[in-house]
Amino acid sequence: MARSMVPLLLLCMAAAMEGAAALHLCVDRLYDSTQGKHDDGLPHLNPTEEATWMALLPRKLGAKAEFDWLALYRSLTRHAGGGGAPAEFLSQASLHDIRLGPGSMYWQGQQTNLEYLLYLDPDRLTWSFRQQAGLPTVGEPYGGWEAPDGQLRGHFVGHYLSASAHMWASTHNDTLREKMARVVDILDDCQRKMGTGYLSAYPDEAFDMYEELSEAWSPYYSIHKIMQGLLDQYTLAGNRKGLGMVVWMTDYFSERVKNLIQTHSIQRHWEAMNEETGGLNDVMYQLYTLTKEQKHLTMAHLFDKPCFLGPLSLHGDDIAGLHVNTHIPVLIGAQKRYEVVGDHLYKDIATFFFDVVNSSHTFATGGTSTMEHWHDPKRLVDEIKISSNEETCTTYNLLKVSRNLFRWTKEVKYADHYERLLINGIMGNQRGTQPGVMIYFLPMGPGRSKSISGGPPSGLPPKNPGGWGGPNDTFWCCYGTGIESFSKLGDTIYFLEEGEVPGLYIAQHIPSTFDWKAAGLTVVQQAKPLLSTDSYFEVTISISAKGDAQPAKVSVRIPSWTSTVDATATLNGQKLNLTSAAYRSLAGDFLTLTKLWGDDTLVLQFPINLRTEAIKDDRPEYASIQAVLFGPHLLAGLTHGNKTINATEHSNDGLTPGMWEVDARNATSTADWIAALPHQAINSQLVTLTQQSGAQTFVLSVSATDGTLTMDEMPAAGSDACVRATIVVDTYVVDSTAAEHGAAAPVLHGPNVTIAPFDRPGMAITNGFEVKLHPGPEALFNAVPGLDGLPGSVSLELGTRPGCFVTAPGGARGYRAGDKAQVGCRTSGGDDAAFRKAASFTQAAPLRRYHPLSFVAKGTERSFVLEPLRSLQDEFYTVYFNLVTAAADS
Repeated sequence: MARSMVPLLLLCMAAAMEGAAALHLCVDRLYDSTQGKHDDGLPHLNPTEEATWMALLPRKLGAKAEFDWLALYRSLTRHAGGGGAPAEFLSQASLHDIRLGPGSMYWQGQQTNLEYLLYLDPDRLTWSFRQQAGLPTVGEPYGGWEAPDGQLRGHFVGHYLSASAHMWASTHNDTLREKMARVVDILDDCQRKMGTGYLSAYPDEAFDMYEELSEAWSPYYSIHKIMQGLLDQYTLAGNRKGLGMVVWMTDYFSERVKNLIQTHSIQRHWEAMNEETGGLNDVMYQLYTLTKEQKHLTMAHLFDKPCFLGPLSLHGDDIAGLHVNTHIPVLIGAQKRYEVVGDHLYKDIATFFFDVVNSSHTFATGGTSTMEHWHDPKRLVDEIKISSNEETCTTYNLLKVSRNLFRWTKEVKYADHYERLLINGIMGNQRGTQPGVMIYFLPMGPGRSKSISGGPPSGLPPKNPGGWGGPNDTFWCCYGTGIESFSKLGDTIYFLEEGEVPGLYIAQHIPSTFDWKAAGLTVVQQAKPLLSTDSYFEVTISISAKGDAQPAKVSVRIPSWTSTVDATATLNGQKLNLTSAAYRSLAGDFLTLTKLWGDDTLVLQFPINLRTEAIKDDRPEYASIQAVLFGPHLLAGLTHGNKTINATEHSNDGLTPGMWEVDARNATSTADWIAALPHQAINSQLVTLTQQSGAQTFVLSVSATDGTLTMDEMPAAGSDACVRATIVVDTYVVDSTAAEHGAAAPVLHGPNVTIAPFDRPGMAITNGFEVKLHPGPEALFNAVPGLDGLPGSVSLELGTRPGCFVTAPGGARGYRAGDKAQVGCRTSGGDDAAFRKAASFTQAAPLRRYHPLSFVAKGTERSFVLEPLRSLQDEFYTVYFNLVTAAADS
């Protein structure tokens, strides 16, 4: 664009950048251990250079000078008002008109989240707000980050208001509407009691510290959440109180900003922003669209952080070292600026930012951040060495960036990124169907577990939280974005395009129903459940008229992970030519049909295949580090090091090359070392063997560290121990043809059976209690009726030592968890009761089953079960594998 049109704020940035190449302009008082003293190893502008680009106003305004919001805005932008006319964008279909299809993982995630939102108590949520306002408190406060002494208390309440508004729009649950309205009423009482417009769960002294450049834990971050929540209550749930409360809050905080600039300078305002302020610019731009008040527009632009956006406007890839979730919300606000005032510079900033992050800083999930920061570009091997990868707040916000870029451009790459990140970076962040149990970090390294993540406690915010949180005592930032993410899973499926012929873009293939009011149509999208043995992903879209329908254009995304040439589509049974220009959108890979819809069915089959993707690291020695995907689904191998890991600081203990090396020697494709695992057949061959010892139930397990057989306590569902306590009977042997070996055995019985660890298909447990690959006769057991004589029990006789059995340890004294199983043999004098009991096991339902998208990979030392990362709970896994090839060995 013409240089004269670039806002003055960024022109000053450019001048500073020209005088000092590759300078990193943003610091962070909270997250830098030096509290912003510029000793963090990154180059920064010196005070003289900062003054050069920050000198947009006199350093100090006179005490009686009239503060003019429009004049300030003009000085920042060189625009008399809002700028150019906004472009035409796709609009998001209303969540009120979208319902997720029952039974899908998206619907289940929504329902689990709804259960948690209904569980949360309005009085406990607002306890600290009432205390701060001087009102009587009710009940007990929640703990964690919402505890009465928490510096970030109140932030989650804002998230709750946003999440509940989106969830109510998505479900119209009346109980939820009553609860969220009560929270708004309580906050309204608090704001009125204080009488200044201020509304927070902590005193306004936190903002005094912020303005003094002292350490305060992101007070504007929490204010943004509260404002956004109230605004969502107004726009999505029609609660008029929400808008008035946000306007009053803005009056209070705009007065603070004005006083800060008048007392000091605008430079001081920007220096104060060197900590996490959330998306305050974003919510102010949203407010401006509703009020058209100049003060709101100027406030928004004042929080367009220039030290971050300036280098991006110059296409400077200078984000390494920045705190990720401090800056992506600012970028989202910049995107909102483009939409509201038509400033194309901010479109360019957002596009460049996405390209930088996606090309150099994202994992195979599509997500980003390690220890909450960006690090050197294309050096991700260094990042996976620690377990605090991919903060889920950053995932939540990066999804917004992708969604906006798609709405602007209709380019399929942004919808593809959204799909990948949603599936792999969000859908696995709940622990199964447990309400209120979510994660903060998503580890990407070898031998990791979602249950053990983060870093050692630092004593500083955010105290490096990790693992799974709880419903009453956590309330991390990632809990707030977590409940929002699972409340609006339908918000990026359907987009509307205005015109003489109404248009609909179907951007995500998520089972759902959309009431397309503008066209008089009902759209129902269904996806056939996907199996690892499938060659196609099948989507069916049914479109029916509700009355007097009109011609409409429907564009359906053809994902980049499929083969456009081999994809097929049929409309009412008639095959369409997908290579024909008549059916292809000019915007990219979309199938576009314009017709008078009545009762039509469109069926699409997208070829789906396994593929590998190199880690984003440009050092040649790491070219073999690859992730495995099946379509958009990132697969993780169930792996564990040779040491027990109970704390994140020991995550790298016991790692061995064999736990992440796959044997790709002489391979010409992934099919040479990965095969589909037919889960239904193999799941019928699974069993868990239990035994009573006193009042406790124990399970026969395969040790994760050395492969020996042990007796362990009955594990909790979803734990890694469930993998160890599940064995495969008459195991499935993997070769290049993926042939099934043997028939499914309903129970463990008969001679010459093999038993295998759940996570090592093709391997077997020998009579010496070792796990080996194709060991032969030494791995045969005879499964005989239990020596204890009890119905359904079984004893395992060693094939190489007739009369000798697998027995629990300890004899009459019993045993403890972790004790190794033993070999016990019959004696000529007869078996005593203790021996018969020790050698007998009860056959129970397997504690773990294979996922429908399960595969088997051939390793250099072992085999691997690959399952979707999103499906894992506490299991230890590896996302990136080292592909050992013939070339690597030569």
